[in-house]
Amino acid sequence: MEKVYVVTAVAVIALGACRSRQAADLLVLHARIYTVDSAFSTAQAMAIKDGKILATGSDAAILAGYTAGDTVDAGGKSIYPGFIDAHGHFVEYGESLFMADLVGCASPEEMVQRVKAFADAHPRLAWIEGHGWDQNKFPGKQFPDNAALNKLFPNTPVILGRVDGHALLVNAAALSLAGIHAGQTLAGGVIETRNGRLTGILIDNAEGLVERMKPELSTGEFWQRIDAAQRNCFAQGLTTVTDPGLDRIDIERIDSLQRPGKLKMRVYAMLTDRKDLLDYYLPRGPYKTDLLYVKGVKAYADGALGSRGACLLADYTDRRGWKGFLRRPPAHYDSLAARLIGTDWQLCTHAIGDSGNRMILQVYNKYLKGKNDKRWRVEHAQIIAPEDFDLYGRASIIPSLQPTHATSDMYWAVERLGPERMKGAYAYKRLLHQNGWLPLGTDFPVEDISPFKTFLAAVFRVDARGYPAGGFQVEEALSREETIRGMTIWAAKADCLDKEIGSLEAGKRADFVILDEDLMQVPAKAVLQVKPTATYASGVKVF
Repeated sequence: MEKVYVVTAVAVIALGACRSRQAADLLVLHARIYTVDSAFSTAQAMAIKDGKILATGSDAAILAGYTAGDTVDAGGKSIYPGFIDAHGHFVEYGESLFMADLVGCASPEEMVQRVKAFADAHPRLAWIEGHGWDQNKFPGKQFPDNAALNKLFPNTPVILGRVDGHALLVNAAALSLAGIHAGQTLAGGVIETRNGRLTGILIDNAEGLVERMKPELSTGEFWQRIDAAQRNCFAQGLTTVTDPGLDRIDIERIDSLQRPGKLKMRVYAMLTDRKDLLDYYLPRGPYKTDLLYVKGVKAYADGALGSRGACLLADYTDRRGWKGFLRRPPAHYDSLAARLIGTDWQLCTHAIGDSGNRMILQVYNKYLKGKNDKRWRVEHAQIIAPEDFDLYGRASIIPSLQPTHATSDMYWAVERLGPERMKGAYAYKRLLHQNGWLPLGTDFPVEDISPFKTFLAAVFRVDARGYPAGGFQVEEALSREETIRGMTIWAAKADCLDKEIGSLEAGKRADFVILDEDLMQVPAKAVLQVKPTATYASGVKVF
């Protein structure tokens, strides 16, 4: 009788302890959790309920304080906040997955062969599209022309995007459909001709002449592409993407797919800088749901260095008499800043060249008037004149950087800029010092979506081949901790979402990734072998 009494008493005590524990939906145990809080502290376990983190701590503390029907044993693996790409073209990336892949083509002939193979595999296409060519990989490094495309596709429009998105190669059928003729000019772009003939090369603003002629995707086609994009992103540990420059139809389609739970990717959206969009959205104020935040306005100061559209203070070293160009007159950016300064909208301007950066920085400083928390951004901030760096810190302007641009461009950038200007190019450490933080992204599909390549390029300043030995301009390398912050909490801060995501702290969304190896520990040569074993968005396993 006494023995039964003792067992019953133990059961009662255990039941009481169970009842005193808080109910959670999920417990994650036996991990090395990088919380990325202000102290960059680590924990062993966390409790999650309703998609948010209840607590982090030791295994013992979490088990003593919480109970849940679902438990994940991480087996000692490292866990990071879900990676955030601070600048990636999510919608365009989805579309690129259904085009001819031209990345890595070593010659114009190989590019044409790939396009023909794609067209043969998709014989019913009304338009043939491709993405990813780079003339810097071709013999002679000259832009290709459309002669071969005209012979192969005399009646079907062909539109092939350069890897940076700032130049197209299109065939005669596409030029005819758009009404483009030899000798035609426009501000902020180039319609290339040789010997009085259109070559098919359209740079920056000229791209829109053809792109506006493309048929619009159906709702089903849009979902097919965006779903492929989110699956690839989740597989890389990405849980939030920042899409710079979307149209209203894209934003509304994203919203309509997120609300029923089909699209689980979190999206920070920037409007394209176009009058009809600004007139519609600005009076309504930023739009926010659990998964979508429409708060940014994306403008373009100039083009890209690879296609010589970046606006420079002095001539291109490899093209005398040419400094690139601004996409719009300076007065446009001044009026845009004046319109946004009294609102909650975030101005985010693409600027690559030192002249483009200077012009935008001067406009921003004019309206921001010193330190502030408006979080206006310069996207890319690639080439800065030495005397202009402090314009970032003076007005709390955020340089939004893509480390793999440095390791992609390093093969030819010095040819464009010369060694002296290179000292102010891809200067991530100096830009970090301006405000003490900065966001990192990839600019996919311009670069690969991999956050691990971002980490490799930022910390070790080498590309996927490990080139160059010792690193490229290593004095501008970021530390491992700085890079992880740039891919998580600082990216969230740049998106004005740092109170909700970006770190694994109580009250925040349970967006996290479990890795098979620890990025804070692996040597450079092993970074690209690190793989996510699971990705969670709001506490739900999505990969």
